[in-house]
Amino acid sequence: MILNKKKILYGLALVALFFVVFGGGFFLGKNTVVCKACKPEAVDFSLFWDAYNKLHQSFIANDTMDDQKIIYGAISGMAKSLGDPYTDFFNPQQAKMFKQDLMGSFDGIGVEVAIKKDQLTVVTPLKDTPGERAGLKAGDQIIKVDGKNTSDMSSDQAISMIRGKRGTKVTLTIFREGWTQTKDFTIIRDTIRVDSVSWELKDNDVAYINIRQFDQALSSDFQKAAFEILESPAKKIIIDLRNNPGGYLEVCQDIAGWFLKPGQVVTIEDFGKAREQQQYKAQGSARFSDYPVVILINKGSASASEILAGALRDNRKIKLIGEKSFGKGSVQEVVDLQDGESFLKITIAKWLTPKGASISEVGLTPDIKVELTDADANSKKDPQLDKALEIIKGLK
Repeated sequence: MILNKKKILYGLALVALFFVVFGGGFFLGKNTVVCKACKPEAVDFSLFWDAYNKLHQSFIANDTMDDQKIIYGAISGMAKSLGDPYTDFFNPQQAKMFKQDLMGSFDGIGVEVAIKKDQLTVVTPLKDTPGERAGLKAGDQIIKVDGKNTSDMSSDQAISMIRGKRGTKVTLTIFREGWTQTKDFTIIRDTIRVDSVSWELKDNDVAYINIRQFDQALSSDFQKAAFEILESPAKKIIIDLRNNPGGYLEVCQDIAGWFLKPGQVVTIEDFGKAREQQQYKAQGSARFSDYPVVILINKGSASASEILAGALRDNRKIKLIGEKSFGKGSVQEVVDLQDGESFLKITIAKWLTPKGASISEVGLTPDIKVELTDADANSKKDPQLDKALEIIKGLK
């Protein structure tokens, strides 16, 4: 399955996001453990089976107990116990929705979320979706979903509640910086379709490229757009990474190859003391490596979009315009479970900019700070893009 071959760089949990399974692979019996890094004598796995048996013996409605749900809950608990908001278990239903997201179509409200500073937070309200139309903003804190407090939920559990069939409603209780109290947003779900990239010519010679996420379709879609730009009058480029939640590391590396010369470092994976760092280098055609470029970022720019922005700034001193980015500095890998339907998303490394900086929980600070206020959005103004156009005009 293609997900296993690629590393995930999302600053969010998409739907609910081991080679470790109950009954085979991890637990082969009450006390048998297959794990090269583990010390079986230090872990008493019989405790799990003791608890499992006692639940069956004593629970008041034990005839209604669902053993499959118990297993899923136990695996989810293992992942959550690591204390990493991006390591999580996906049951078959959640896994299916996750894959749909990466294909660019799903039912929901069109809002990407993640845990930031222990609070479920809006990373990105996607353009022209129910979430954006309702007025949700990057950085909004989701306090409740349909009246249920999110403080004890993983981001994936919350997403499972937020997602739902087209035409149904969900109510989010939101707190926003500058507010004195929360506000309820009732939103009708719809089918969300996300185009990975679009472009248009501005001011006669500026190609404005909007990259929405680094999904499976982006490499081919970007190539098509790139050839159109190369045949156009465009001599300069604005890359808009605002509200881009990330995607695949390999896709990000591919896009960087259009703007960097072969061999220039795109990002560095830091595995800690376990392994040596791994560099990802540009390998593409470099057709835009001599074009003047500026980049737009904001609070919703996360992970893979932060990697691209950081790589172009470190290698080419390209200016970042807008607001500080989200600050998601880790890499996840999707690993299938034995059933072929569920999987784990596991944090395997930190990523660093080409100059070795980590942006985890910090984000990229723009070279030119420009805020986009609610008033701007309501009046359809875009001072960030206006500033980018102003800056790009002066570049040669």
